[in-house]
Amino acid sequence: MSSKTLPINQTPMCIIIIKQKGKALSKETIKTSARINPHGLGVVWLDTFQVSYHFSKDYSVLFTERPFIAHFRYATVGAINKDNTHPFKCGANSNEWLMMNGTIHGLGNQFKSDSSVLADKLGDIPRQAWKKELEKHLCRFVTINSYSRTFQIYNKELWTQHDGVWFSKDNVIEENLVAVYGTLKKGYSNYNSHLTSSKHIGSGLTKDKYPLIIKGLPYMIEEIGQGHHVSVDVFKVSNPVLANLDKLEGHPNWYRRKQIPIMVKGRTLICWLYFNIAEKVDGNKVHNTYRQEITKPRAEYFNWTFPKPKPKVEVYEFGEWHDAEQVEQGDFNTSNELPMCVHCYGDAHFDGFSNYHCYSCGSWLTQNEIINP
Repeated sequence: MSSKTLPINQTPMCIIIIKQKGKALSKETIKTSARINPHGLGVVWLDTFQVSYHFSKDYSVLFTERPFIAHFRYATVGAINKDNTHPFKCGANSNEWLMMNGTIHGLGNQFKSDSSVLADKLGDIPRQAWKKELEKHLCRFVTINSYSRTFQIYNKELWTQHDGVWFSKDNVIEENLVAVYGTLKKGYSNYNSHLTSSKHIGSGLTKDKYPLIIKGLPYMIEEIGQGHHVSVDVFKVSNPVLANLDKLEGHPNWYRRKQIPIMVKGRTLICWLYFNIAEKVDGNKVHNTYRQEITKPRAEYFNWTFPKPKPKVEVYEFGEWHDAEQVEQGDFNTSNELPMCVHCYGDAHFDGFSNYHCYSCGSWLTQNEIINP
C-alpha cells in the first residue's frame, strides 16, 4: 500500500475523470458522478482544450465520444457558484489550469474554495516547482496547459484506471450487487450512513430459503432450504462502499459475504449477501423479513431551541448569478428513473418503436428483457 493511500473513511469528495479519444465511459458512471457531486461541473475538452462550466445536473454534455477532463464538485470549502467550479486559472497564467480532488485545510474560506486559492498560489511559483508543491498534499491534481495542449496528473498512485479512463476516485464505478436484509435496507438506520450514495436496484427475495433470525438485530445463516425466501433490498455499489460494508459486517471473521441468486422484479440477480458464521439456528424462530421502526424525536424537544437558518450563498444559475439559499444534496435531481438493462443494470433507453438500447454495455433489449423501475 502506498504511503499516500487514504483510509476508506477519509476518501475526499469531488471526482476528476480523464477520458481520452477512443475510450468508453458509461452514461451510468457519469450520472453517478453528478448525483454524488452536485455542486458544479467543469470540463476541459481535449480536442480543442476549451473550458466550459455547467450545473452537475447537466451531466449529459459528457454523453459524447469527445475526449475530456471533467470535474464534478462536492463543496467542502467555499460558496457554491461558478467562481468555485473547476478548473481554475493559475494566477495570471491564462493558459494554465488546475483541477483538484480533496481538501487542503487552512486554505480558502466561506466564499473562496481552497482549490481556487491554491491555483492563485501556483501562479506565483515557477512551473518546474509545481510537482513538488502539489505532492505535499494528500489530494489528486491535474494541471492543464491549453497552449501546449498537454496535461499532467499528480499523486498518480492515488488514482484509478478503469477501461482506459482515469478516475481520481473509484466511488463512482458501481459494479458490485449487494443484497441487504437488516439495518442496511433502504430508509433504515445503517442505510443512511453507508448506502445513500449507491443506486437502489429494488426490493426482492432470496431465490432459495434461508433462516433469518432476529435477536434485537437480524442475521442470516447459510443453511439453504431452511426458513423462508427472505426479503432484501439490492444496491449497486462501488468498491469503496463494498469495503465499508465488509468492515461494518466484520467480514470475513464474524459475517462472511457470498454471492447468491436474488429475485428482483422477475429477474434473477447474483448478489453478495452477508451470512453470520458465528451463530446457529438452534431452534430459534425464523422470519421472512426484518422491519425496523423508525422513530422521530418528540416535537417538544425542538421547542427548547430555535432552528438554525440556512446560510445565504451565491448559487450558479445558467447564464447569471444571484443570491439564493444553500443548495443541498437532496435538491439535486438527475432525471426520472429509466428501465434497467438485464445484463449490466445500466439505463435502457426506448428507441420509439419496440426496443430498448443500453448505452452502458451496448445491448439492444426487448420489452421482456428490461427491468422496470
